[in-house]
Amino acid sequence: MQTIMKTTTLLFLLLTAFTVLAQDRFFTNTGTVNFEASVPLFEEIKAVNRQVIILLEPKTSTFVCTVMIKDFRFKLDLMQEHFNENYLESNRYPKAVFKGKIEKFDLKDINEIEKKYEIKGKLNMKGKSKEIVVNALIKRVPEGIQVISDFPITVSDFNIKIPSKIASKISQTANTELTGIIHDEEGMYATLK
Repeated sequence: MQTIMKTTTLLFLLLTAFTVLAQDRFFTNTGTVNFEASVPLFEEIKAVNRQVIILLEPKTSTFVCTVMIKDFRFKLDLMQEHFNENYLESNRYPKAVFKGKIEKFDLKDINEIEKKYEIKGKLNMKGKSKEIVVNALIKRVPEGIQVISDFPITVSDFNIKIPSKIASKISQTANTELTGIIHDEEGMYATLK
């Protein structure tokens, strides 16, 4: 009987340790960023990127999002070309990175009920860096942890030059939405909770 108890206790401790180790990082490379810089009465300026890398380290509340600029897809090829060559210069500045800390974040508090968090950090884009605060809705879903975040990007903050002849047709603020479901490295979080 004591051997069974010791074995059960040992298995429980090992499983608990493995679960804690497995939850060191949550990750996806299939997050989505939608952005829109449309102005009423003019052509829609919208793009989507479905290859966004999102990383969460619960112990430090660190949240990182990496976007490859060339992975944005527009409805019109010419718009995509101008976006990459003229505005964001994706050959010279291939990615945008946001790194921040989720305020008052504790993995134990994440459940099926969506909670609002603030993420304070730095957005690096086109060779410029800006401190920003991002609002995020976070909850547990069967596949892992769902993150939805909206944040505006002011083009002048990142030295994005819009020619004066078309400036009235493009918003000076791009509305951006990040969505993704992040998984722990071992796939344990969703199955053990």
